[in-house]
Amino acid sequence: QVQLVESGGGLVQAGESLRLSCAASGSIFSINTVVWYRQAPGKQRELVAAMPSGGNTNYADSVKGRFTISRDNAKNTVYLQMNSLKPEDTAVYTCNALIKTTRWDPLLDRWGQGTLVTVSS
Repeated sequence: QVQLVESGGGLVQAGESLRLSCAASGSIFSINTVVWYRQAPGKQRELVAAMPSGGNTNYADSVKGRFTISRDNAKNTVYLQMNSLKPEDTAVYTCNALIKTTRWDPLLDRWGQGTLVTVSS
């Protein structure tokens, strides 16, 4: 069974940095598109950063220049480096990935459980 597990959230002060990790476990052939979302209290979920397989990365305007999405295919792990954090970045961050377990099977859509990031002013 393929699962995604996030880690790295926590409480930081404004201006500090955090790196979130999203590790895929199970039988994995490849990880295609990966997306980080966030949802702040009382707000709708929003896309933070996306990394299509073989394509250009995309970022929400609010995080451009501060956040960087990356991946380590050997570790089946995706990262979100968050610098210059602001109180408005406070949210539950969740990763989503399209994963193939074999070359021939269809893509599986998997979500992590979310990790809370709190930025104090």
